[in-house]
Amino acid sequence: MSAASPSDDLSPPSAPTAQPTAHVPATVAPHQTPAAQAAAATLLARIGMGLVALVALGALLSTLALWQKVGGMKEQLARQSAEATAQSMEARTLARQASDTVRDAAARVALIETRVAEVTLQRSQLEELIQSLSRSRDENLVIDIESAVRLALQQAQVTGSLEPLLAALKAGDLRIARAAQPRLAPVQRAMQRDADRLRSSASTDSAEALQKLDELVRGVDDLPTLNAVAVRGTGVNAWRPEPIPADAPWWQRVLLTIRGEARSLVRVGRIQSPEAVLLAPEQSYFLRENLKLKLLNARLSLLSRQMDAARGELAQVATSLNRYFDPASRRTQAAATQLQQLQQLVRSTEPVRIDDTLAALTTAAAGR
Repeated sequence: MSAASPSDDLSPPSAPTAQPTAHVPATVAPHQTPAAQAAAATLLARIGMGLVALVALGALLSTLALWQKVGGMKEQLARQSAEATAQSMEARTLARQASDTVRDAAARVALIETRVAEVTLQRSQLEELIQSLSRSRDENLVIDIESAVRLALQQAQVTGSLEPLLAALKAGDLRIARAAQPRLAPVQRAMQRDADRLRSSASTDSAEALQKLDELVRGVDDLPTLNAVAVRGTGVNAWRPEPIPADAPWWQRVLLTIRGEARSLVRVGRIQSPEAVLLAPEQSYFLRENLKLKLLNARLSLLSRQMDAARGELAQVATSLNRYFDPASRRTQAAATQLQQLQQLVRSTEPVRIDDTLAALTTAAAGR
């Protein structure tokens, strides 16, 4: 700092300036000495240097604090960067693991889809096999039932008994019920209808007809013919002797007896069937045997369920009975009554038929 110039001393005193940091007297004496002014200037210079030093110290402290803060921030940034790097590496590891997992899952899904396709194919093949086996089983069942029913039908037609046929229908119904196949339900209903119809028609049994035929065969030998000599007291044209009085003398009784015997040698009657009257006595045997043969033929036809043949034989028997035998005889009348009853039984007996069952079995065997 240089010394004050002489012009400074001559200048008027300047107004006092306010110092923000030093306590300076408000006014300076108008008349100061140079030493005092130098001291004041020195003081002011020192004060300014102190202020500069204080400002520099504050700036240094601020710089140090800022540097420490920046260092802390750097450490924090470095730590965060390390953590971010670690997290990034961990994320990459997880991403790599996830990618591997996705690839494994995709491979497993592809394998599962392949297996599912194989299982679906095997399932479809298995269903087709099961359906084929089911159809084969149903076809075998239908064939077995049809064979059993047809065999029982033939047996019923031969023997005349409906029991085997009813048993076969019942067994077929039970087999279809155990199979539980809706496709065979029409067959089951048809078998039930035929069984009910056979039970309702079984009231006309052939046993009664066979019994009447046997009675007719046994009674043929006792039937009187039209040209046979009448037995006393029987028949329309039979001769009845005159009664002999109990008190008549013996010679009168002898005459009446001789006259009665003579009159019995001749008969008078109306001839309605000349061929019956002209029949020789030795031919009566063959007539009776022929009548027995016709009755036996009717019996065989009835046993073989040939109703038309049985009706024809019985019609011929009725014709022979009315033509060659005495209609006034009680035995002939009884035989004619039995023959009429027998013809009614044979006429009411229908042949065994199970058309509904056979038609349903044919439809089921055709697969419809």
